Amino acid sequence: MSMKKTEERDHVDRWLEDAWLEDIPLLDLEVEGIVDRMSGLSRRIRRSLNSIIAEHGLTYEEWDVLGALRQSGPPFRRSAGSLAKRTELSSGAMTNRLDRLEKAGLVRRLPDPDDRRGVLVELTDAGEKKWVETAKVQAGYENLIGAALNKSEKEQLNSLLRRLMLEFERREGDTKKKP
Repeated sequence: MSMKKTEERDHVDRWLEDAWLEDIPLLDLEVEGIVDRMSGLSRRIRRSLNSIIAEHGLTYEEWDVLGALRQSGPPFRRSAGSLAKRTELSSGAMTNRLDRLEKAGLVRRLPDPDDRRGVLVELTDAGEKKWVETAKVQAGYENLIGAALNKSEKEQLNSLLRRLMLEFERREGDTKKKP
């Protein structure tokens, strides 16, 4: 239940010192500190990204669709169904999102040559430019955050976070296999 004291203290350290936490069974303050810090960093990074995206006239959800198309590689095309699956949207929600993006000239819909009923969504040059611009600004912000660590610390942190992610992925895989 105890936590190692360090020289510099953040708001999570102060919160974890509250006596009311002592009566929670199985609470490991080190784990609680890890989870609270990851959650706080995630919120701050997401807030920054949302702000940058908004400055470029997009919502996070629209930016995510553009990114999914960009990630597919040239010619930056995917079926509407695979985009919906990749972004975890219903087909109706994806249609609405694509309508807005198409109206803004950021994507275009094309008939799928392999499926007469299907539609391919393609990133336009303007859509790619907008996505790359926002990604570049966000990368600059993330580099400022990363500057708090040296190369070795970044590698170590990535390794530790990877282990945590793999554990989640294993456990999620186990639950998906169970009825």
